[in-house]
Amino acid sequence: MKPILSVQGLSKIHGRGCSKCIETTGPEQETNICSWCGAVVAAHNVSFELHPGEILGIMGESGSGKSTVVKTLFFDEEPTSGSAQFVEYDHVWNLFELNAAQRRWLRNHRFGMVYQNPHLGLNFNVSAGGNIAERLLMSDLVNYKAIRERALDLLARTEVLADRIDDSPKKFSGGMQQRVQIAKALATQPPLLFLDEVTTGLDLSVQARILDLILEIQQELKTAMVVVTHDLGVIRLLTSRAMVMKYGRVIETGLTDQILEDPQHAYTQRLVASAL
Repeated sequence: MKPILSVQGLSKIHGRGCSKCIETTGPEQETNICSWCGAVVAAHNVSFELHPGEILGIMGESGSGKSTVVKTLFFDEEPTSGSAQFVEYDHVWNLFELNAAQRRWLRNHRFGMVYQNPHLGLNFNVSAGGNIAERLLMSDLVNYKAIRERALDLLARTEVLADRIDDSPKKFSGGMQQRVQIAKALATQPPLLFLDEVTTGLDLSVQARILDLILEIQQELKTAMVVVTHDLGVIRLLTSRAMVMKYGRVIETGLTDQILEDPQHAYTQRLVASAL
């Protein structure tokens, strides 16, 4: 089976950068800030493949570069270098070579993103149903009745009561805002979904319901997902393969069970031990 997403040598440097950036940063230097020019090496030489229906976890502490990876792939940030291909029905999209219209089409039709902060993924000036309608309108569905029925179905699937469809997300709890964000991301049934720290800051019981929902969606729709988190419990529950990042570098990758049960890198060993 061909990968749905292939990433090669993805790098992102914040700042002008210099010839010393790479050698003065990384796990061995215990920093991602270049001592010569002050640039931040958010990610360097990140490569991986994701297959249809697979959930890949990217884990690491704050500042490891894991969120940078998904933000560049979702076109929220421009990479400094590297390449990425999204493949569907034998059509290959070279993500970092696309123009603005092509990127917008992929974001609206084939990709979904659920942010840690719902304010990034939701429009708080319209209702919960309106948020889903905005995405459906981008997909050329213009019949009002069909849009509302689709919105009701998505909200029901994500455990938001039907009588809340016209309420503003401002009136929702953090957990409900995340569920509306997931419903909005799923509106166009995208084959690829990015999840960036979606359970951070939520109560444990709410976290559990969100994770159950994500698993249910993946099993039902066979959506490929990239899950970014610092929570090893999320990695263990959701993912089949995982990648560990530190100071912008990938330091370990493999099957999730293998990484969590027999970590090879000292940093991964400390991460796993701290979660026990």
